[in-house]
Amino acid sequence: MTADTIFDLASLTKVVATTTAVMQLVEEGKLRLEDPVARYWPEFTVNGKTDISVRALLTHYSGLRPDLDTSVGWRGYDTALKLIVAEKPRFAAETRFLYSDINFAILGELIRRISGLPLDVYCARHIFIPLGMTDTGFNPAPAQHDRIAPTVYRHREMQFGVVHDPTAYRMGGVAGHAGLFSTADDLARFAQMLLDGGSANGVRILRATTVAEMTRPQSPPRQMRLRGLGWDLDTSSATDHQELWHGDVYGHTGFTGTSLWVDPASRTYVIILTNRVHPDGKGDVQPLRKRVAQVVATALGSPAVESETVLTREGVRGKVESGIDVLAAEQFAPLAGLRVGLITNHTGLDAAGRRTLELLHRAPNVKLAAIFSPEHGLYGNVDEKVASGVEPITALPVYSLYGSARRPTAEMIAGLDALVFDIQDVGVRFYTYITTMAYAMEAAAKKGVAF
Repeated sequence: MTADTIFDLASLTKVVATTTAVMQLVEEGKLRLEDPVARYWPEFTVNGKTDISVRALLTHYSGLRPDLDTSVGWRGYDTALKLIVAEKPRFAAETRFLYSDINFAILGELIRRISGLPLDVYCARHIFIPLGMTDTGFNPAPAQHDRIAPTVYRHREMQFGVVHDPTAYRMGGVAGHAGLFSTADDLARFAQMLLDGGSANGVRILRATTVAEMTRPQSPPRQMRLRGLGWDLDTSSATDHQELWHGDVYGHTGFTGTSLWVDPASRTYVIILTNRVHPDGKGDVQPLRKRVAQVVATALGSPAVESETVLTREGVRGKVESGIDVLAAEQFAPLAGLRVGLITNHTGLDAAGRRTLELLHRAPNVKLAAIFSPEHGLYGNVDEKVASGVEPITALPVYSLYGSARRPTAEMIAGLDALVFDIQDVGVRFYTYITTMAYAMEAAAKKGVAF
């Protein structure tokens, strides 16, 4: 490999090409996220797909299965479209996260139908050429083949510049979920465009508000997996990056061993391009990704690598650790043998980005029995009164403290031995988190429940 090696990006296609194109069409008013797919592709509506929206495709909450069946002998883009139309969802839309290549194959077709251009042509004209991404595209030209990282044997021939993904290969190499090839330099141009609010070298690809919108939580209310529009926001799904990222980070990975993660807070992006599928599809890139993440985290002074340090009055540098990290270090001893109610939201995380509620749920000799959510709900994405519900991973009741009740009722805390509060305050008085804590302390005191 050389610094200008061209790689098969696999699922990075979803965010670099397809998501960007979709959001451009949204900005132009030609596509709306809440519209059903059938508005733009009428045949799609059959077999229970009427309620699948464009947003559900982007967040992987459509209910469609992960991929088309490649065990049978089909070939051709039009055949793939017929198979997509024949698909029947496994789950109702917006009820369950299921990562699906079919979702983005559909989006690629919507781009073609709405713009009148095939996906590869549209992306070249409106994304890659304006950004100067001269080595990025689908089905690389023969002149580039000596710089392309080979993938695997297919029909007894080593593949150069032919998409590795089986479905995209059968679709002719151009699909919304896979098929894009690029270099580290070109992806750096793309990542810098995102950090700069959608523009680069005087060329605007996306509005700054669009970049912010697609990289904030867009999952349906009360759903566990956090997804933006196309982008992955849940770093717990990328275990090799957990110790690097925290906060408003977004990114994506690709099956061939590629990844792109962007941290707006530190204005840092990390691009890792590897060729783990060469030559037999059995490579493992996780250790390398993790090591790169550790190096970058150390350079940035990430609190996940070494806890934040401060000067004490004596001038000695000491570690500052959050409560959940202290509890974990103590093996949750202060809560041993107790039935616990946890008051938390999306900010309840340890230094590695793991949710407090899952840590308590798995803690030995601790019984997490109830969850309480404040204003904006458990996931911080509701701007109205919040309904109570059930947390999907633990199946525990979630009692809203910003709905019909603003403080824990006697019924809510019945049978609890302790309430634990883990919410980051915003630091401005028109947020209600401090008041919620005070109300909970009062309710606990009335019932003799530890806080």
